[in-house]
Amino acid sequence: MSVYQINNQWITIDEFENILASNVKVELGEDAKNAILKCRAYLDAKIQNSNKLIYGINTGFGSLCNTAISNNDLEQLQRNLVVSHACGMGEEVPAEIVKRMLLLKVMGLAHGNSGVQLETVERLLFFYNKNIFPVVYQQGSLGASGDLAPLAHLTLSLIGEGEVHFEGKRYSSKEINERFSIQPIILKSKEGLALLNGTQFMSAYAIFAISSGFDLWNKFNQTAALSLEGFDGRKEPFQKNVNAIRNQQGQIETATFFREILEGSELINREKAHVQDPYSFRCIPQVHGATKDTLDFCRQTIEREINAVTDNPTIFPEEDDVVSAGNFHGQPLALAMDYLAIALSELGSISERRTYKLISGTRDLPAFLVANPGLNSGLMIVHYACASIVSQNKQLCTPASIDTIDSSNGQEDHVSMGANAATKLYRVIDNCYSILGIELMNAAQAFEFRRPLKTSVVLEELFSSFRKDVNFISEDQYTSVLMHAAKNFVKNKMNNHG
Repeated sequence: MSVYQINNQWITIDEFENILASNVKVELGEDAKNAILKCRAYLDAKIQNSNKLIYGINTGFGSLCNTAISNNDLEQLQRNLVVSHACGMGEEVPAEIVKRMLLLKVMGLAHGNSGVQLETVERLLFFYNKNIFPVVYQQGSLGASGDLAPLAHLTLSLIGEGEVHFEGKRYSSKEINERFSIQPIILKSKEGLALLNGTQFMSAYAIFAISSGFDLWNKFNQTAALSLEGFDGRKEPFQKNVNAIRNQQGQIETATFFREILEGSELINREKAHVQDPYSFRCIPQVHGATKDTLDFCRQTIEREINAVTDNPTIFPEEDDVVSAGNFHGQPLALAMDYLAIALSELGSISERRTYKLISGTRDLPAFLVANPGLNSGLMIVHYACASIVSQNKQLCTPASIDTIDSSNGQEDHVSMGANAATKLYRVIDNCYSILGIELMNAAQAFEFRRPLKTSVVLEELFSSFRKDVNFISEDQYTSVLMHAAKNFVKNKMNNHG
């Protein structure tokens, strides 16, 4: 596939992520172009033939919604909206998120309910296809009225303002326009509002989080299986019958995953001296499974959102109707991302407990997984670092969606805080990859003390692949380097199983 056409078809999250990963060129199909043109023509005629006040089109914004604006000032109104709302603060949004924002904004506007010019949508696609990423900041959105501040920064580049990243360097939008011989977009009535209203900032983070979440679930399962082998754990908690009678889908899937990945292991099938394992091993199906159920639920909510129209007002040309409502409110995403942060944090929490058990000096393993403890501290402080990261995740899991702050002189009196839910979820995910790398580091270290016994083919391959990046620790060494290598391995080199 050399070109992907947006024609207002339903796009799954997997399809969306595949479009990004393949770097395929994206363009508007004829149906999408016609929908955009039809809506713009309708809106132009509506303004020309009516003296009626229409929010955000010939009025002010927010609590200024009853202030009429002259037809001669409608273009200036939209430019003023963008520059005044570009008030983001904090760290820059990563390029991988900004790229998602660009594509999501195109998808939302392509439905033909927003009143934008075709030229505006195609300029967004130009930036997307050229990997020109506007400088956007993480702080500033309340997650209602749309992601106003972040989307204003995304939009600045269209009108020749702000800055962008291109080929590893930072440029002014004016410099980029000159480089590609393009002119700034002159926004028409309603366009600024269409660009700024919407949930694309939250949705971009949410899509990233869902994709990363499934990746983490798979890789935490693999790593936990190797930890189980290193701890000389039992296989009974993963057998089919005991998990089937709980009747929780995620639990059943997790137990099946473990039975498959441990198939053929000498170590798991040998007779055990102990009757049962601690919860962090014995309850993996229940805990990892609950996270899988959460991922499935959140994916459904987020997938609906990325296929939706979320700006305001919404235009229905065939019904001769322009409706000011609240599709920009981020509550569905805010709740889903808070839920997802908790679920992913729990993967990290139970992982840290397995790491703690592996270094505890039980089950014929040396204390702190080093051959000569005392002289060597081994992996003692690696666990400290892990505990610190897990604790931070717990703090980040305080729900953002339970908060709201009155804004715009009381006109916008309930907000979702979904943008804050999004940015802290992003940090939880990064922390989870650190925790995962640390567990794999400990699992591999413990597993070496079980030789010459072998595990399954799949886990032997995982172990061998990991050892190319992170060596066995026979005596104390500069550990942070190994920890960063372990994190890089689980994030970028470790394959998903199944």
